[in-house]
Amino acid sequence: MKRVTQIVLLLFFGFLSAQENGTQSVYFEFDKFNLNQDQITTITGLLNASTTPRFDAIQLYGYCDDRGSEDYNDKLSNKRVATVQKILLANGIALNKIFICEGRGRVIIAKDSVKNLQKTRDRNRRVDLIFIKNTSYNSFPENPKVGDLIILDKIEFEMGSSVLSLKAKKELDKNIVSLQKYKSLRFEIKGHVCCTSSKYLDAIDKETDERNLSINRAKNVFSYLRSKGINPYRMTFKGYGNRFPLGKGDSFDRRVEFLITKI
Repeated sequence: MKRVTQIVLLLFFGFLSAQENGTQSVYFEFDKFNLNQDQITTITGLLNASTTPRFDAIQLYGYCDDRGSEDYNDKLSNKRVATVQKILLANGIALNKIFICEGRGRVIIAKDSVKNLQKTRDRNRRVDLIFIKNTSYNSFPENPKVGDLIILDKIEFEMGSSVLSLKAKKELDKNIVSLQKYKSLRFEIKGHVCCTSSKYLDAIDKETDERNLSINRAKNVFSYLRSKGINPYRMTFKGYGNRFPLGKGDSFDRRVEFLITKI
């Protein structure tokens, strides 16, 4: 009974914290990846809160306590993230608003120096939901933060092409300076297309003759940055097809963006 009270209090104060910094955690029982009804209610209550519409995206990060093998806990943390993602989808959150689903495995602790080992382990068996409010920029801001969206509208692609032009590479070179300055910054490269029928999500890449143009645009930016010394572990890439037009004209929709996911 004491353990249950501790977890309830932890959830309550976590919910208050979420109203301030956009982060909420839900907690799992030992060696489990399904949530009990109290935890599910925590998520649905947060989604129905008046502050939630302020957020443009959600990131999910899963964790385990320090017991068990690294491989086992990596798989378990990913299953926990998948559980939370399913709950979000079932409650009306669009899939394209859940930008990151990442299991981070076990949280290593110094058992001999932890005052309350059980409570610490309870707190580490969790998924963090981070609610992001996007702010858009045309170049890297002076003080970047998680959720900032850098729209690289000067990096234009030819119709149906994923090949980086010389002009596009020069523009990426300018951004590399900022990426080297903020060495711990992580980001997602988002690829987009224009001029595609609404019955298709993506356009055909004339270089591959496959309907994956937005993915290839993002991938080619990823490969270029990697060739210039940017650590690939700082980057992910994803194609978003024709779902997010800027409304400025076709050339602006043949673009890539950087979404900052971690500082």
